[in-house]
Amino acid sequence: TILGETHEEEDEILPRKDYESLDYDRCINDPYLEVLESMDNKKARRYEAVKWVMVFAIGVCTGLVGLFVDFFVRLFTQLKFQIVQSSVEECTEKGCLALSLLELLGFNLTFVFLASLLVLIQPVAAGSGIPEIKCYLNGVKVPGVVRLRTVVCKAIGVLFSVAGGLFVGKEGPMIHSGAVVGAGLPQFQSISLRKIQFNFPYFRSDRDKRDFVSAGAAAGVAAAFGAPIGGTLFSLEEGSSFWNQGLTWKVLFCSMAATFTLNFFRSGIQFGSWGSFQLPGLLNFGEFKCSESDKKCHLWTAVDLGFFILMGIVGGLLGATFNCLNKRLAKYRMRNVHPKPKLVRVLESLLVALTTTVVVFVASMVLGECRQMSSTSHSGTGTLAMSEDVNSSIKTFFCPNETYNDMATLFFNPQESAILQLFHQDGTFSPVTLSLFFLLYFLLSCWTYGISVPSGLFVPSLLCGAAFGRLVANLLKSYIGLDHIYSGTFALIGAAAFLGGVVRMTISLTVILIESTNEITYGLPIMITLMVAKWTGDFFNKGIYDIHVNLRGVPLLEWETEVEMDKLRASDIMEPNLTYVYPHTRIQSLVSILRTTVHHAFPVVTENRGNEREFMKGNQLISNNIKFKKSSILTRAGEQRKRSQSMKSYPSSELRNMCDEHIATEEPPEKEDLLQQMLERRYTPYPNLYPDQSPSEEWTMEERFRPLTFHGMILRSQLVTLLVRGVCYSESQSSASQPRLSHAEMLEDYPRYPDIHDLDLTLLNPRMIVDVTPYMNPSPFAVSPNTHVSQVFNLFRTMGLRHLPVVNAVGEIVGIITRHNLTHEFLQARLRQHYQTI
Repeated sequence: TILGETHEEEDEILPRKDYESLDYDRCINDPYLEVLESMDNKKARRYEAVKWVMVFAIGVCTGLVGLFVDFFVRLFTQLKFQIVQSSVEECTEKGCLALSLLELLGFNLTFVFLASLLVLIQPVAAGSGIPEIKCYLNGVKVPGVVRLRTVVCKAIGVLFSVAGGLFVGKEGPMIHSGAVVGAGLPQFQSISLRKIQFNFPYFRSDRDKRDFVSAGAAAGVAAAFGAPIGGTLFSLEEGSSFWNQGLTWKVLFCSMAATFTLNFFRSGIQFGSWGSFQLPGLLNFGEFKCSESDKKCHLWTAVDLGFFILMGIVGGLLGATFNCLNKRLAKYRMRNVHPKPKLVRVLESLLVALTTTVVVFVASMVLGECRQMSSTSHSGTGTLAMSEDVNSSIKTFFCPNETYNDMATLFFNPQESAILQLFHQDGTFSPVTLSLFFLLYFLLSCWTYGISVPSGLFVPSLLCGAAFGRLVANLLKSYIGLDHIYSGTFALIGAAAFLGGVVRMTISLTVILIESTNEITYGLPIMITLMVAKWTGDFFNKGIYDIHVNLRGVPLLEWETEVEMDKLRASDIMEPNLTYVYPHTRIQSLVSILRTTVHHAFPVVTENRGNEREFMKGNQLISNNIKFKKSSILTRAGEQRKRSQSMKSYPSSELRNMCDEHIATEEPPEKEDLLQQMLERRYTPYPNLYPDQSPSEEWTMEERFRPLTFHGMILRSQLVTLLVRGVCYSESQSSASQPRLSHAEMLEDYPRYPDIHDLDLTLLNPRMIVDVTPYMNPSPFAVSPNTHVSQVFNLFRTMGLRHLPVVNAVGEIVGIITRHNLTHEFLQARLRQHYQTI
């Protein structure tokens, strides 16, 4: 759990939940550099080579996951649509359409029910997973987000969700799946497969794991859209709070591996031509090209840029509306659905599936119009193949020969096929059909995103926006007489405008769409549209992923702070109430600190006294933690009482510690608990520190709460590891007799360190002493109390920090800053306090 108190959210329904932080600045200095320094050049090169091999393996495995999902989605969807279409054609003459509707409901409800059951097994598998991965790459560890069970439930659940007819996509969950592969594959172990263990000594740090998760997330984007460069930029723009040049090259290599793995297998399976690489991603927009018979047609002109800007504004407004409605639905679920039994979530998913199926069936049968098929064919093999593929997916429900049902063509096709229809269909869709389709899809996809099934938002947003863009093109052609415009271009720009208005991505989304279209000439209009859509939407609310991150109460850091925040200093936002340890501390005190706090790291301090040099030799000991802030005396006294109560179950010191097998320890004459005696002032708080000066009631407050000299930081996981392995020494010995652990031994239990509450206290002698100085970080990043908040923020983001001590000019620690102290809500609250005190 993050060091420091959780900030209070303004919204009453926001969860008061702490998230564990990732230790990117953990141990000694930098574990990666430390490992390399301890190796010779040959071993260092081997370490780097193994990292490249793992990056390649992550890309290949992510591509295979995408192949698995795509294969079964196509299989289930085609099977369902073939059965329903044949049933509808038979029932058209016999008048048994109700039976066809029941068959469709049977398929969809069964698939959605299975998807909901998988989410019950692993709740974090719900949704697209992009908010969770964004939090992870930003430095916040959401429990269970990168577990093997998560990716299994995610991959299988999303194919059932898509096959079940819900307005969700499989591309978003691919990002989460790739991130899980990146987190688990280099570890060669899983909590779900405890019996499978490999002695793999590499990559035993959160920083390495974070880098692999970045590569996996980028590989997921690359596999979904066939966009390796876009995937790399996505991981950079939306994910990591720490980046470097070497990581960029590895992430790009991983994205390429994922793209070409998926392309190789899909091309071989679908076309039987292995090695042809014809299908780069799960979603391919095809080639945009005007027909040679239409001499007036142009993909886009300079005049069209004005319409694209207007479409970007409208797309931003529509995206802001979508996010607002979805946020209200999410709050309603948090109040009324999530607190209830899990069966209620399954029922909600089934209700959404039932409503969606009925709406799709009725709208296709009743609201569709019969449109004339186009016989125009494009020149070129690739374009002709695309045209044939598009024309083969049209639906002729209730329409005579040579015509097709435009509404059924959009609803009774996979979403990718519907997008291709809007991009490349030569025939027109009526404005009424496009308007109704957009409205229904907008409302149902907004309702669907957030239910307890694995679901993506990219493809529904693209399809909804493509309908909007095609509608604009039809209106411009019919009522303004602009015959030169290409409807497919307006459909693409509409898709970009709506998706940009929902997710608010710019650089990465621009490159993803350009790579998906294979048309660099669309770069300028796509970029302008996305920028305008983002600016318009940001005027009203945040992007959909940021909204869901805030609803979860995650302390996500933005790229930079507002200018007015520089009115605050580090002393204004730091946490002054510290829980700290001394360089030489009794096991009893360490256990009580770990059991009664949830902090993730602790400052290592000594009291600022004249004989501090003698104290640091390790022959003398301060055995309890007295706080130095006058304003928190009562609070800290309560914490000490809480600690003493937690130690009542501590085993008797007659039970010897493993590291004290041959040493006889004398029992203290008092029979009561050590900490309780300290609280009642019957035990000297500073044994042997001042032999000629025992504490007395005449001590002043300044004497009792002296400033603390800062020496370093030590993590909770390190302290627990020291206790588990019996790293300690007797009071009658010197600290030099304490056993020493190597760097590999300290990281042996990574990433699941033992919990202090699971520690067998019967093996520990509370009188033994632990010297933490060999294991602490003696030179962490620190700032002075007068440092501007913007500098603190930039230091956090650029260096990947998770806790930042505030140290004054004489080396005394006065507070600590964590992620919670840098969140927008916390800074706004402190800024209001600052204005009130002026």
